[in-house]
Amino acid sequence: MSRRMALAPGLLGAIVVLAGLALLDTESGFLWIRYGAAILAAIVGWFAIQGRAWWALPFLAAVVVIWNPVVPFLWHGQWWVAGQFGAVAVFILCAILIRVKSAPKDA
Repeated sequence: MSRRMALAPGLLGAIVVLAGLALLDTESGFLWIRYGAAILAAIVGWFAIQGRAWWALPFLAAVVVIWNPVVPFLWHGQWWVAGQFGAVAVFILCAILIRVKSAPKDA
């Protein structure tokens, strides 16, 4: 039996990044979006490791690095907005496709 352990953090990450679209012009407000996106991408990445979904790790690692609040990338313009939508797609695909096998319960 397997479970979609990455579903909640993946969808929450997509919501956080979408909310960040409204705060792109404010550096202090977008800082919290960076923290949320990076932490949730790391959590989904951990579930990808547990579920052996190796294909997802490069995409999630890119989200962790690009949305890193400690050493931020200061990108602006259309490419940064497109990157936001790309991160939303990564979060949603990982949330739906990553499945973690659970240990069988003894009856």
